[in-house]
Amino acid sequence: MQHVVIVIHLMLVLGLIGAVLLQRSEGGGLGIGSSGGFMSSRGTANVLTRATAIIAGCFFATSLILSIIAGLDRKPGTLLQGSPVTSPQVPGVPSAPIGAPTNNLLDSLRQQSEPPAPSGPQAPRSQ
Repeated sequence: MQHVVIVIHLMLVLGLIGAVLLQRSEGGGLGIGSSGGFMSSRGTANVLTRATAIIAGCFFATSLILSIIAGLDRKPGTLLQGSPVTSPQVPGVPSAPIGAPTNNLLDSLRQQSEPPAPSGPQAPRSQ
C-alpha cells in the first residue's frame, strides 16, 4: 500500500514541476517585464493554473496519507525505560553473556558522567 502511494506521490511531483515550468513567466519576481500588473490578460482561469492547483492538492493529500501510514506502525514507548544499551564491539574484548542483565539508559549515563580518577598532578580549577 505504501509503495503504491509513494509511486503516485512521485508522479505528482514530476507533474507539478512540469506544470509550473510550462507556465508563462510574468517577470514580477525580478521587477522586469509585464505592464499588466497583478491581474494580467492571462486570466486566472487558465488551464495550466487549474492543473497546477489540482496537482498541488493531490500532492498535499498524498503527503498526508503517507504520514498517516508511517504513523500506523509506531509503537508507544519511552526512551528511559528498559531499552538495552548496545556498545560497539571492540575486537579482542569479549561481550557480555546473553543472560546478563542489561542497564537502562539512565544507568549508562551515570556511569559515563563519573569523572575519571586523576592520573597525576593537575592544575587547580575554579568552581
